[in-house]
Amino acid sequence: MIKVYGIKNCDSVKKALKFFKEHNIEYELFDFKTQELPCEKIEEWSQKVGVKTLFNARSTTYRNLKLKELNLDEAGQKEWLCKENLLIKRPVVEFNDELLVGFNEENYQRSFL
Repeated sequence: MIKVYGIKNCDSVKKALKFFKEHNIEYELFDFKTQELPCEKIEEWSQKVGVKTLFNARSTTYRNLKLKELNLDEAGQKEWLCKENLLIKRPVVEFNDELLVGFNEENYQRSFL
């Protein structure tokens, strides 16, 4: 089963969900606004794709928390990802022990069709 992590009102998540619906691909949504992601999951993901890929330095949450001023290293970024799941770049899609971060239609076609 494909598991999509994100928030329902995020444009990139909407695109991913639309892609899955259009291609009749079953998925399960894990919503960061209603569910808390365990830090172990962030650790697992960061081993696969790296903290820099997961950390969304362009998000509203990043700006609101003024994290740019902290000049975070990877350990600091990982710590913040655990504290504030909305800093995770979205969507994160888990399937067959693989991980896709962000929405890219070509990557989705290659991976799921």
